[in-house]
Amino acid sequence: MEFSAQSIAELLGGLVDGDEDVKVTDISKIEEGKPGTLTFLANPKYTNFIYTTQASIVIVANDFKPEETLQSTLIRVKNPYRAFATLLDKIHNNHKFTPGISPNAFVDESAKIDSSSYIGPFTYVGKNAVVGKNVRIYPQAYIGDNASVGNDSIIYSGVKIFENCKVGKSCIIHGNSVLGSDGFGFVKNDDNKKVPQVGNVILEDYVEIGASVTIDRATLGSTIIRKGVKLDNLIQIAHNVEVGDYTMIASQTGISGSTKIGKNCLIGGQVGIVGHIQIADEVKIAAQSGISNHIKENGAVVQGSPAFKINDYQKSLVLFKNLPKLFKEVNDLRKQLNELRDNS
Repeated sequence: MEFSAQSIAELLGGLVDGDEDVKVTDISKIEEGKPGTLTFLANPKYTNFIYTTQASIVIVANDFKPEETLQSTLIRVKNPYRAFATLLDKIHNNHKFTPGISPNAFVDESAKIDSSSYIGPFTYVGKNAVVGKNVRIYPQAYIGDNASVGNDSIIYSGVKIFENCKVGKSCIIHGNSVLGSDGFGFVKNDDNKKVPQVGNVILEDYVEIGASVTIDRATLGSTIIRKGVKLDNLIQIAHNVEVGDYTMIASQTGISGSTKIGKNCLIGGQVGIVGHIQIADEVKIAAQSGISNHIKENGAVVQGSPAFKINDYQKSLVLFKNLPKLFKEVNDLRKQLNELRDNS
């Protein structure tokens, strides 16, 4: 790649402060910036590096006011982090792929593959599967019978999308994730009889799934991941779960069956959520929390196991940490009272 400061500013809707003709061919961290690279300043903790970086261009906020002389050209934008993400996306998508089906892939004759899409070697596409426009399916993926992948989606190597599952447009599924694996359903008796899981998984548009995520098919109906949801790596979502629009979930979280999670929630890493409960919109759940009951208040912030309001949890934690000291003080007071009784 090679971009001038002016062309980057036009792409990001920003303003150049410095040499608009300076060019960059790479990106860098601000603390490791070299000539010919572009970086950004979003976190105030890194402000000191802008005075020492050798990067040719730095993306900064509109209201940034340097306190020392700068060597770099600045591009001023409303949100530097978002602007940098936009630029990375542009660079990433600039790497074009060649449409077509590898001769080493297996595609059933009844499958419908748009001619603009790419199917990599050793990929399997089953009966009546549908692959939309500009889709990239990398090597060793599995697309089951009657499954579909929407326009502009990317399916990385090792992904399994089992029969009847639906992936919307502009979705990204990272390596070795599994959509539509069997739900965990058994009748509790002497032989723990298995309950057949005959539903599917639906991913709506603009969903991104990290690596090694498992999303189970519904017992009946659908397990649904709504529009714009972002899932980190190593997450387990059980049968008949619904995750609301634009919710984000961090790594190693597990969600039990038939739970409904609202819109715009933020769920930290290693959270455990029991089945058959509802979580309201815009709820924030701190890492390593255990959710055992409904959260009905929109915008609630909770922590702990079992989780409750984060401010109460943090106050309780202070008391808990002081329990040994408090216990000793109570014992000392008990001894003093006993001595007073003995001497009275």
